[in-house]
Amino acid sequence: MTEVKSKEVKFTIIDGKDLILGRLGSNIAKRLLLGENIKLVNCKDVVILGRKKFLIERYKTKISNKVIKQGPYYSRSPADLVKRALRNMLPYKNQRGIEAFKRFRSFNSVPSTLLKGEKETIDIAKVDQMNVFYYTKMEELSKGLGYNKDK
Repeated sequence: MTEVKSKEVKFTIIDGKDLILGRLGSNIAKRLLLGENIKLVNCKDVVILGRKKFLIERYKTKISNKVIKQGPYYSRSPADLVKRALRNMLPYKNQRGIEAFKRFRSFNSVPSTLLKGEKETIDIAKVDQMNVFYYTKMEELSKGLGYNKDK
């Protein structure tokens, strides 16, 4: 008889509520390259700096400038937008970056399997409302792009 040994993978849960996307992404990218497993929850509450109208127009031009049948394909989900932004901060075209990106998971809200886990936050990436005037939540951006969570 052969026994299948499942290795228990330790991972870090990061709460993305009111964290700036760029600073959050660079911090997570460094940690992924060092070999850490990370799960990011509450991606809909992650903040991207800029005015809502400008950001929606910029993302729409990214989506519509290409031939639709040939790609590249942009997902409109907040978790997928955050995941793609993080992927671009990794060297995702070589083996080291591919392996690091596989150790990352993102969720729009907190899944039931991660409710009991300890969530940490990144203090460097917090929105300081005294210094930042214009910011948009990823949920608002994805709704502006046509994301409907009921589908």
